[in-house]
Amino acid sequence: MDDQGCPRCKTTKYRNPSLKLMVNVCGHTLCESCVDLLFVRGAGNCPECGTPLRKSNFRVQLFEDPTVDKEVEIRKKVLKIYNKREEDFPSLREYNDFLEEVEEIVSTHVFHTFPDLDYMCFFSDAVFNLTNNVDLDNTKKKMEIYQKENKDVIQKNKLKLTREQEELEEALEVERQENEQRRLFIQKEEQLQQILKRKNKQAFLDELESSDLPVALLLAQHKDRSTQLEMQLEKPKPIKPVTFSTGIKMVSCILITCLEDIFQGL
Repeated sequence: MDDQGCPRCKTTKYRNPSLKLMVNVCGHTLCESCVDLLFVRGAGNCPECGTPLRKSNFRVQLFEDPTVDKEVEIRKKVLKIYNKREEDFPSLREYNDFLEEVEEIVSTHVFHTFPDLDYMCFFSDAVFNLTNNVDLDNTKKKMEIYQKENKDVIQKNKLKLTREQEELEEALEVERQENEQRRLFIQKEEQLQQILKRKNKQAFLDELESSDLPVALLLAQHKDRSTQLEMQLEKPKPIKPVTFSTGIKMVSCILITCLEDIFQGL
């Protein structure tokens, strides 16, 4: 990893650990300093392949091999168009052929052979072609044709994906709220335990000073109170929360409110 570097200025991560490598649509690497220098006007050509690039399209290189970054980006773009699902096909075999087609499409943008595949194999070819810069014009034309012919299905699956993402985000938010409420409840419960234990200890010390009873008896009473207190402070069994339309778990909120009322009464 330390031998990674900028092909233009030759700076490496070994010599400069904070070096930030960037990559654009062509898949060639430049460091952040070279990007700022070469694309000061917002656009320019890749010094390695001459592809016209926009500065705003540069992104941090995530993988050691910049080709992988390029393939990941292309895969995202291709999948926005080739977003059919298994239920859109009459058989599993045709669905699997479709997935192979997607892989070929991504890969074709990276290497230099593009087989003449049938309609169902084109997705894989397009991924291959776009990743390896192979037969780009022909690949893009086929993608445009596919997009027009499958416009309704693409839009339907986009909406379906959007709904699924929204449901996932809502579920994650509900879980986050529940975890936060649980954390607050445990925190307040621990604070309450500490306060009650201190009060119990202070009450025992006050009794030792003011009471005429034998110390052994006072100590026994203190131990008895401490035992009862420990039993009262045992964590309650979890109550199944009620989820309202807001998605907030109300049981946790009620428990925290009860603890706050206890604090105020101490």
